[in-house]
Amino acid sequence: MIETNRLNIYAASQEMMESFIAAQTVDVLKAAYTEMLNGCLAHPDQWDWYAVWMIERKDGTHIGELCFKGLSADGIAEIGYGISEEYRNSGYAAEAVKAVLEWAFSHPEVTAVEAETDSDNTASKRVLEKCGFALNGIIGEEGPRWAVCR
Repeated sequence: MIETNRLNIYAASQEMMESFIAAQTVDVLKAAYTEMLNGCLAHPDQWDWYAVWMIERKDGTHIGELCFKGLSADGIAEIGYGISEEYRNSGYAAEAVKAVLEWAFSHPEVTAVEAETDSDNTASKRVLEKCGFALNGIIGEEGPRWAVCR
């Protein structure tokens, strides 16, 4: 578990992920979380790099999730994150991303962490900027790619 001043952040177990997936009502999210679980099961030795990470306030309130999308052979991990609407604009996303970046870079094999965000998503761009990411000139499926290196 990663702890910050206001948050507890942890990779979900298989049972937690299965329950989380079953509770999803949005098909796109259900499919994405199922893909993450399948990545965990295919790469159990790299569970944390595929798992859904739960973001909770210190009082146990679940406020969002984040994930890595595996770890490439050249040490690059892609991160995704989301905070529930009622908890946005409180700095939780930046706090969580900064904490997991510190965790990721504590692994010597990690050379960079990347993210993609839609050009119109100013809140997500602000989070990435606060966490030291910079545009890397590549356009991905979800928009411009951002990166932060060791």
